[in-house]
Amino acid sequence: MPILIDVHELAERLEAGLRTVVLDVRWSLAEPDGSAAYRDGHVPGAVYVDLDHELADHAVTGEGRHPLPSEAAFTTAMRRWGLRDGDAIVVMDDLGNQSSARAWWLLRHAGVDDVRMLDGGLAAWVSAGHPLETGDVVPEPGDAAAHFGSMPVIDIDAAADFATGGVLLDARAAPRYRGEVEPIDPRAGHIPGARSAPSGDNLDAGGRFLPAEVLRERFAELGITPGIAVAAYCGSGVTAAHEVAALAIAGIGAALYPGSWSQWSNDDSRPVATSASPSPVA
Repeated sequence: MPILIDVHELAERLEAGLRTVVLDVRWSLAEPDGSAAYRDGHVPGAVYVDLDHELADHAVTGEGRHPLPSEAAFTTAMRRWGLRDGDAIVVMDDLGNQSSARAWWLLRHAGVDDVRMLDGGLAAWVSAGHPLETGDVVPEPGDAAAHFGSMPVIDIDAAADFATGGVLLDARAAPRYRGEVEPIDPRAGHIPGARSAPSGDNLDAGGRFLPAEVLRERFAELGITPGIAVAAYCGSGVTAAHEVAALAIAGIGAALYPGSWSQWSNDDSRPVATSASPSPVA
């Protein structure tokens, strides 16, 4: 299934009355609650998704800042969003899909086939002259159910060994990878052997994904060749989903390490590297 949808195709679907559920996943480290911005203006009919509470399970301890929700909890969220089996789903944000990719990944993991990211997000929608709606959208409850297992996942132990036989990508900004800054986690640096691949570099200046062939070149420069195993992590498993999506656009399958740096850096038994290039794996 396609991974992206452009604003014109989405507008045509909505105008034609084709069943399309739009999910607005506005979130950032600086402003994790995007509900006020959503109410100020969103794609008509879009339902707000609370990333912190619907795309993560904070009752889980020891697995990072955004542990994956359970199947039951995600099913509840899907039904609140009004999802039904067979729906076409579009996820979006105002951050180049760097937060909504978490919803894209979880929905794919849950077995949903037709879920796409709005390329360029809210900015592209507005720039194209399409209207916004204010207030909240409360849909009729849906009946969809999550069945996890459609996307590959690795845990902290697999992440520790991954770079010995594959490529482990760090989707955070390069200064965090190098250990020069760490705004939120207890230790600075990266998983030994990981390669720096900031998720923002998957986008052009307008917040759209780079063309597939350009993404393939980017990942080839990071050592990703046909047949090699690939996994991605970030701070807490959010922008790593964006990396997985960019790899998918390039035709490359990749696993997600959901615990990411927020789990790794809290485990004092795990080594930390601070070099500008991948350090050898112990």
